[in-house]
Amino acid sequence: MVERPLEAPLKKGLGLTSTDQPVPLHLIDVPSDLDESRTSVGIGEMDRVLGGGLVPGALVLLSGEPGIGKSTLLLQLLSSLAHTSKSVLYISGEESLAQIKMRSERLGKTSRGLWLVCESDLDRILDIVREHAPSVLAIDSIQTMFCRDISSAPGSIAQVREATARVMQVAKTRGIATILVGHVTKEGSIAGPKVLEHLVDTVLYFEGDRSHTFRLLRTIKNRYGPTYEIGVFEMTDRGLREVPNPSEVFLSQRPGPVPGSVIVPCMEGTRPILVEIQALVSPSHLTMPRRTSTGIDSNRLALLIAVAERHLGLALYDRDIFINVVGGLKVSEPASELGVILAIVSSLREVPLDLDTAVFGEVGLTGEVRAVERAGLRLKEATRLGLKRCIIPWPGSDRLKVPDGLEPFPVKRINEAVALISGAQ
Repeated sequence: MVERPLEAPLKKGLGLTSTDQPVPLHLIDVPSDLDESRTSVGIGEMDRVLGGGLVPGALVLLSGEPGIGKSTLLLQLLSSLAHTSKSVLYISGEESLAQIKMRSERLGKTSRGLWLVCESDLDRILDIVREHAPSVLAIDSIQTMFCRDISSAPGSIAQVREATARVMQVAKTRGIATILVGHVTKEGSIAGPKVLEHLVDTVLYFEGDRSHTFRLLRTIKNRYGPTYEIGVFEMTDRGLREVPNPSEVFLSQRPGPVPGSVIVPCMEGTRPILVEIQALVSPSHLTMPRRTSTGIDSNRLALLIAVAERHLGLALYDRDIFINVVGGLKVSEPASELGVILAIVSSLREVPLDLDTAVFGEVGLTGEVRAVERAGLRLKEATRLGLKRCIIPWPGSDRLKVPDGLEPFPVKRINEAVALISGAQ
């Protein structure tokens, strides 16, 4: 006798439309009223990263590190939607009803339009969704949900994949905007990333340094709007507060003209943000000098140090170099490279940059300064914050529309930019 499990009968697959038998349509006959059907969540920064609001039937994955504030952001979001006469259903598999109530009272976010259920059985959850018929559904978190007919433990790849697929089926067929909360592994990736990312419509990553009060909500994928948008929040004792003008906040505590401090206009999605990049160059007493960076990729920093040594004639082999992006931001775009080099030179030679000067440009291995995208928006943001001068790449500078009150200084190579900050003294 050989034991073998009883196989469940195959279920007939269902489409993602309201009909069981979809029919082909001409492309020109497909309705295009997506923007009209969006629902504003009542939080400007959240609407920005979503592309204008929630779309009926869309699946949004909200991920982030433990304790970063995902549940706080979710509760504020759902409370705001509930105040707009939307029927909102909040499914929690990690917290009790009393814990959620305590958080809502602390945040001052209570509404009769918000319904709570503590349940991990997905079959029971889907029955509640069909009976209640909410406009917005939130599940915190998808890793705690389990399907009865799947033998693996909750949180496994099979459970997460099947749970997400079943939630997607109900959300698409009934037009329910759904928000799924996902955990992040120790390596910093979403648990089961490839399983979830290709199923959902939007992936939002909530990040930030716990030692700072600022939190960033970044769009990684969005089928209904632009990708790599960013929303800025500040963590307070009353929850998360929007930061509509992040440039002014990040520069509010900037000291006077000091060596090693440079202002760089960076693009986060479609939003220009002025950030302060600081460098500290000091003599090293170690066999291998330290190269430490916060907010800048360490490999990119090593490359820029080599370019500065080769094309500027700097002796950095016996120097410790520390780079920091103020405010806990992470800058990954190439436009910050010229600013990093000028910050290193400024700290090494103890030559401060003027407070009214901004810098941006990509640096090549041969020492040239290359053009970057959306230079006009960067110049407008610098002007809005009261800056008077900006060191920019030479390529394409003749076609730029420079705002009134801002004087551009186009440079072709990094030695020309260094000569500008040296001549300013």
